[in-house]
Amino acid sequence: MAPRSIFLLLAVFAAAASPASAQEVFGGFYAHAVDTPFTLETGEGGAAVQFGYRFAPSRALAFAGSPEPYVFASVNTAGDTSFAGGGLSWKADLGPVYLRPGIGLVIHNAPALRVDEDTGLRTDLGSRVLFEPELAVGTRLTPRLAIEASWVHISNGRFFNQRQNPGIDTIGVRLNWRL
Repeated sequence: MAPRSIFLLLAVFAAAASPASAQEVFGGFYAHAVDTPFTLETGEGGAAVQFGYRFAPSRALAFAGSPEPYVFASVNTAGDTSFAGGGLSWKADLGPVYLRPGIGLVIHNAPALRVDEDTGLRTDLGSRVLFEPELAVGTRLTPRLAIEASWVHISNGRFFNQRQNPGIDTIGVRLNWRL
């Protein structure tokens, strides 16, 4: 990953944040390359450590429900694909639990071209920049601490490569600490 590209992407999402101070930091452990209906086999595995920073709800985006801009990174512990990026998330309180859908962009370090030796099918991600939809279900443990079950998907959505789109799903648990 080019450091300048990561910095530029993170700066774009940070600029969408309101002038208030950061809302929370988060981090967790994830299973990497989980087999779901949204992905194809990439030959990857291991675990991932994800950490990030979620800004206060954006007043500039009040017309879109005042989403919370975030930046984050996911580091694969087995040396497979790691990624970093940012996006916007919304929080919907449902009594003692909440839903947190989000959408963003990431830059990753997977091989530019990877072909499965057995099938001959391409298993690379098709583009250096990928879409990053996510969904979390959480609950507040204390006024400052929350826990979430989280799914993070990265994929080119066939926008950048019409022939293939294996994608990678990570599923795990993260803690959020309100600042």
